[in-house]
Formats: sequence, structure tokens, C-alpha cells
Amino acid sequence: MKILVTGGTGFLGRSLIPKLVQAGHEVFALARSPASHHALSESGATPVDADLDSATPLVLPAVDAVVHAAALFRFSGPREPYFRTNVDGTVALLAAAEKAGARRFIFMSAAGIVMDEAGHPANGIDESAPTFPNHFSGYLASKAQAEALVLAADTPAFRTIALRPPAIWGPGDPFSRALPQAIQSGQFAFIDRGEYAFSTCHIDNVIEAIGLALESEAGGRAFFVADREQTTFRAFIASLASVQGLSVDKLHSMPYWLATVIGRVMDAGWKLMRREGDPPISRSMMRMIGREFSINDSAARRELGYVGRISRADGLRGYESQDAS
Repeated sequence: MKILVTGGTGFLGRSLIPKLVQAGHEVFALARSPASHHALSESGATPVDADLDSATPLVLPAVDAVVHAAALFRFSGPREPYFRTNVDGTVALLAAAEKAGARRFIFMSAAGIVMDEAGHPANGIDESAPTFPNHFSGYLASKAQAEALVLAADTPAFRTIALRPPAIWGPGDPFSRALPQAIQSGQFAFIDRGEYAFSTCHIDNVIEAIGLALESEAGGRAFFVADREQTTFRAFIASLASVQGLSVDKLHSMPYWLATVIGRVMDAGWKLMRREGDPPISRSMMRMIGREFSINDSAARRELGYVGRISRADGLRGYESQDAS
């Protein structure tokens, strides 16, 4: 199969492309710079010079499928860039994919698009839950809007599927890399001690789901995918800290209401001072990681044949293998 991947130099793309190549697929990937061009070539993909943010019409080589993994992800910042990249870029890619003859379009959505604005805990959420396309989080709102457009584009000749993993983790993921500095500097604190259910999805399990979606005849459907074992946010963080030689035992905790107030204040301060990057605490961050959030992925297991083969123990051993190498 000829497959085009977006976001090929991101955390997911860097692992996805080599596995698609190993499976015998011919892989193309969008490249925006000489550095990304080189990295994609090294991973086994054929770079395609194009930019989803550009006003220039997007032209793709003839392909059988597209895996759209590129997205602007931040916890804070102006709303407009989210919609330009995540919504307008997806619209352009959908049109280009159809013109290129693609019969399958896999959109990497986000489980968080079913999180409401009020911060209500969510337990065992499935695909019947509503999404929030006008969410205060620019990221969640833009992903919800983009997913709706992708699913609406489904036809018998152009099958579209949205995959909704929750927190994606694995060796080299941005959160794990940032955790040691956050803990050692005293900037990390739990919300409500972190003692709430928190769904995750190891990167290899995400890639498993993508492979199944590429072969599926399903269309116009969204599927949650997650790790087999349930965990709490505290246990998840403790495990990531432990494999990096750190402990969470002495970390502070604050109630959710206080964390959201601090997040609002810091969001406003960063905007007022025109600071680059995200503040240490933001309202969006607290909504995404500070409340109970567990999902039910039985539809993907039933209809796609998804298993989630990488256990939590196996996933954590991957960090140790990375350190040893």
C-alpha cells in the first residue's frame, strides 16, 4: 500500500513510519524544512515538500491511504493558529487525498474532545458521548471540529476513520522527557493527589490501531483506543518517574478548583506579557490531566480487532532499553 503520513517527524510519526516500511508499505511524508526532509528520508519515507499551513494548494503523489498525525498541540496560546493548522489544514489534506486517489483517510483525533468545559469527571466514556467543538481549549475545540469534518467526508470510495487515543506515552515522549526537570525543580504538583482514573495509550498500541484502521472497511466512524490495564494518574506518573530514577512520594497536591483558578491567572498573565510558550499551569492543562478520565474502547476491539498488545510493564521496560542503548 502507498501511504502518506503527516506529522512524520513528531513523536508518533517517528515510530509509525519505520513500522509501516517494515510492513512492506511505500511511505510518503510531508516535509516542511530541509531538516525534516533529511529525518524523513532516514526513517525510510519519501519526503513530499508541502506545508499544511500554506495558502498554496496541496498536491500529493498517488497514494492508497493517508494517516493524518500532524497537529498543533499546546496547552495555551491564541486560538487562531489551532484552527488554521488543525482544521483548515485537515480540510486541505482531505481534498488533496481524494485527488491523489486515496481510498482511506485515518485521522489521529484526541480522546479529550469529549471532555466538557465544567471539568466533570468522566468514567467509561464511549463514542456515544458528545464532543465540544467550541471548547475553551483551542486544541480540543479544533480537534473536535476537524474530526467532524473528516467523518462527514466519508464515502464508499473514500473511507474515513478517526482514532481517539488518550495520553500517548512511550520512550521519548515529550511528557516523560519533561517530567524529571518538573519534579526536581518543584514545579510539579498533583491535583487531588492524582488518585483518579486516567486512561493512557502506549505508542505501539496507537500504531497497532492505525494498522488495523488502514485495513478496515469501516467508514465515518470514530474509535477510542487505550491500554488494556486501567491506572490512576498518580500511578502513571509514579511509574514514569521511577524508570527515570525519581520518586513522587514528596510531591505536593492541590484541589482541582484551585488549580483551575491558578491556570486562568497564568493564562491571562502570559497573554498580557506576550510570553512565548505555555505557562507552568494553564486552565487547559488542568482540564486535560486534572480530572478522572477513563474511556471504553470496546468498539475498536470489536470492530477493528484492536488488542492493545503492549502491556504497561512492557511499555515501561522500553524506557530502560532506551537508557541502556
